[in-house]
Amino acid sequence: MTTHATATRDQWLAARVDLLEAEKEYTRRGDELARRRQALPWVRIDKTYRFDTDDGTVTLPELFKGRSQLIVYHFMFGPDYKAGCPSCSAVADGFDGIAVHLAHHDVMLTAVSRAPLAKLHAYRQRMGWSFPWASSVDSDFNFDFNVSFTEQQQRSGSVDYNYERGGHAMDVTPPPAPVAEFAARCGTDAATYSLDRPGVSTFVLEDSVVYHAYSTYARGVDGVWGMYQWLDRAPKGRNETGVWWRRHDEYDKYDKNDTRDKQGNRHGTQGKAVG
Repeated sequence: MTTHATATRDQWLAARVDLLEAEKEYTRRGDELARRRQALPWVRIDKTYRFDTDDGTVTLPELFKGRSQLIVYHFMFGPDYKAGCPSCSAVADGFDGIAVHLAHHDVMLTAVSRAPLAKLHAYRQRMGWSFPWASSVDSDFNFDFNVSFTEQQQRSGSVDYNYERGGHAMDVTPPPAPVAEFAARCGTDAATYSLDRPGVSTFVLEDSVVYHAYSTYARGVDGVWGMYQWLDRAPKGRNETGVWWRRHDEYDKYDKNDTRDKQGNRHGTQGKAVG
């Protein structure tokens, strides 16, 4: 027998209508936050950044591919990784379906990582993706937009991420178990894995000038992580006590090692990236 509250249809309807008012207020608040994002001042970018892409070496303006707006997903895939971050991979699973719609609304979506282009190509083929993915391996781009850091910054505790200096879970010594596990799944160690972080940055191109408009990091990426938007509407919500997701081609490999407790919560044997 269920331990969750039950009700008659009329009782449920009354509770649902009450919840609807809260949902509407949440939507209105989200609309206001979107307006505030769009009202942020733009910062002109005069520095030249170069990227390796499917079309050869290009500059930041060329990443727009004729659109006036560019959204960059900062995908955690450092030069020494053997595979992309599992969390970023789960986020990126939604890109192909949405990118075509954005492109027809004057917005270009691309991922950028520090791994060499050949590694990105191989991993993209493995994952079955087709969205644009640029390598910034020989560029300061990731460092300038605070998603990649040097070993010296890491050692000195001077990593500035998510508009804070230090104090991030990924920088703890010894690293949290999830960070160590995800590093291993990327074929590297926790310190090397933590030199790259997730984020989203947006840019505008006007009169041949690029402006930086917005960046978000860590939990700010939740809004583009599609599976969580669905889980938040599922009867049991996120229903997680640990990290349960895998790269989409790994579920059969790892699920046989999973267990569930009496409440149905899933406990995976692998860890997560802490972002």
